[in-house]
Amino acid sequence: MKQRRGEVKSLKKLLSQLDLARRRRYIKKEFQAYGLQLADELNDWPHRSLYIRLAKTMPRKILERARLFIKDQNRRQIKNRARLFMWKLKQLRLEKAKVENKDGKNDNPPPRRRHKH
Repeated sequence: MKQRRGEVKSLKKLLSQLDLARRRRYIKKEFQAYGLQLADELNDWPHRSLYIRLAKTMPRKILERARLFIKDQNRRQIKNRARLFMWKLKQLRLEKAKVENKDGKNDNPPPRRRHKH
């Protein structure tokens, strides 16, 4: 059976692709496996928790579009794949927000988060 774009993959399938034998026992949810897969594809293993959080909180469709954008780029021309991924993710989020504002769904922007000092 062929996997469609944007379709959620099974946890077992993602784990088999990651080759993370020693970490498998710690991965319990699908979004954790997807976040680790992103970190692996982007060669940004030190920031794997960021990708796990993005996989949990962001719509999968947006993450997949950014991931596919990176895959389509020439590897030799990219200095930092993770940076390019985050840039594209920001562009897609802004694009989505603009469309939602245009449709009138979100007239008020969300409040800014304040950092505790």
